[in-house]
Amino acid sequence: MDKAVWQSKRMGKFTLRFIPYTLEMKHVFTVASFSRTTTPVVITELIYDGVTGYGEASMPPYLGESQESVLHFLNQIDLSGFSTPWETEEILHYIDQLMPKNTAAKAAVDIALHDLIGKLLAQPFYKIWGLNPSLIPPTSFTIGIDTAEVIRQKVAEAEQYKVLKVKLGLETDKMIIETIRSVSDVPLCADVNQGWKNKEEALEMSHWLSERNVLFLEQPMPKEQIDDMAWLTERSPIPTIADEGCQRYSDVRGLLGVYTGINIKLMKCTGMREAKKMAELARALDMKVMLGCMTETSCAISAAAQLAPLVDWADLDGALLIANDIFDGMQVRDGRCHLPDRPGIGAKRLPKNT
Repeated sequence: MDKAVWQSKRMGKFTLRFIPYTLEMKHVFTVASFSRTTTPVVITELIYDGVTGYGEASMPPYLGESQESVLHFLNQIDLSGFSTPWETEEILHYIDQLMPKNTAAKAAVDIALHDLIGKLLAQPFYKIWGLNPSLIPPTSFTIGIDTAEVIRQKVAEAEQYKVLKVKLGLETDKMIIETIRSVSDVPLCADVNQGWKNKEEALEMSHWLSERNVLFLEQPMPKEQIDDMAWLTERSPIPTIADEGCQRYSDVRGLLGVYTGINIKLMKCTGMREAKKMAELARALDMKVMLGCMTETSCAISAAAQLAPLVDWADLDGALLIANDIFDGMQVRDGRCHLPDRPGIGAKRLPKNT
């Protein structure tokens, strides 16, 4: 664990433990605005009555959180006022009100609490929620911005996947798509990460991409360009999905008519509880729902996967992009997510890392 030391807080009947860890990318990960080879995370354990729930905070630098900020947040928590994990709503309300923002830190507690509850009930959380895992859509696999040679290599490595997610947003956009199309005809999802600034050019690209079997555009323009996004959504031949433009439950209703759908990520919305509420609200508004992730271990990925039967598109490849996963959990076989039949979120610490 990076030679780091576990910190531990005993709070009445609860014990919260946490430790920083650094994820190592298999490939340099490049999007429209940055490149990186690592992602900092913090692993959490919430212990009650001898049972341990696992959680995780993942902090890509662009989100504004860090291992230091997460550790500071976790050190502020005091659960001694709660007597059981069954006070879920009250506990998570307390966590959310403790400090503003800090959504990944809050997700680390939310995930651990859900895992703990599932283990106490001896059931996977998708069963507790009454969800059918056979409804989980195939997960996409992400191809970052790179040279044509490396892109062809990445596509070859992703042969089992039925959908590829392609990072765009630079002057190489058409080259990347044409390179992929020279070696593969699988459906693509285009994630622009706010890289396009001009609505007319964005519309032109949406038509060009539609002709090349691209399923949707994820965050094509800066989230602040709300009027431009609504203009594009009305005219685009393929759906538009809000990512950076949709953080939490309170954002969803205001995006109706601006985007076709939303991308839900546990690290943006404080965890499983709010993610489920967001999916249900989007459905009620007849919006599309995508379930995404950051670069994460199989702990947070398995937590997100419990929600996957609710969505139109899944992008749960975060653990597949790293070389040093410390959990066993949701598996991808033949491009599809397979949930482990284990209680809670289904994640298990790998023995060599305990």
